[in-house]
Amino acid sequence: MTDRAPDPAIEPGDERIDWRGQPIDCSRCVHIDVRDAGGCRPGHACVEDRYARRIDRFFDWNPQFGSAYVVHPHFEVRAIAAKHADLFRLPALLGDPEEAVRWNAVQRLPLRYKRMLRHDPHREVRIRIASQLDDADLVGMMGDPDYYVRLVVARRIAPSLLGPLMRDEEPEVRRVVAGRIAPSMLSAMTHDPDPAVRLSAVERQARDLIGRHAGDADWRVRHAVALRTADSAVLLRLAGDADALVAEAARERLVALGRGRAEVAS
Repeated sequence: MTDRAPDPAIEPGDERIDWRGQPIDCSRCVHIDVRDAGGCRPGHACVEDRYARRIDRFFDWNPQFGSAYVVHPHFEVRAIAAKHADLFRLPALLGDPEEAVRWNAVQRLPLRYKRMLRHDPHREVRIRIASQLDDADLVGMMGDPDYYVRLVVARRIAPSLLGPLMRDEEPEVRRVVAGRIAPSMLSAMTHDPDPAVRLSAVERQARDLIGRHAGDADWRVRHAVALRTADSAVLLRLAGDADALVAEAARERLVALGRGRAEVAS
């Protein structure tokens, strides 16, 4: 017995299996007329297939069926159908048990519906929602239980509204805040318990203020001070720093400042 040659109509590495794990029987499909007209293709574009890419092709070729499939028992079908369904069918999908369905539905709806998903049970939905909302709506997401949602908020919300996130429990969130908050509010963040946050703050703080951080416990912060300060006394102190990179940066800065003064005097 010899192996049969692969069917060129089927994508490599898979069979015609539906979402329940059963072989697909085109003769029993309600869309047999669609297949005969070239609107679907077994193993390539099929609404009953278990693979999303084939379901997606079916609706790309037949968007008129979107509304009919938003109540299909398979979530992949509902999620993809939501991309093509009538807009009036979409609000009902915001309560769907599957996050992919809720997200695909809300993407096509006005802003007021996106606000409804600010507290969606799935973090991925909230992350995506946060990437689309305006300042007024983002304020309410600052206390989200997921750090990455708060991180997205910190990256997008107006700098003047970042105050509450200065004390966020996640250092990465505070680091983003230190990189965006108004300079007048940086002072508190230069004393943050996390060195990466202190570094972000010192790199943005006014040059005449950063000298006070020359004794920071983290060499990266001291190095940032050495690179930016114009205070000779601070630089002389850092020139003897225990860290070679900090000491070298301080000495080079002293030389550069000395040359600058000589040029001004001449």
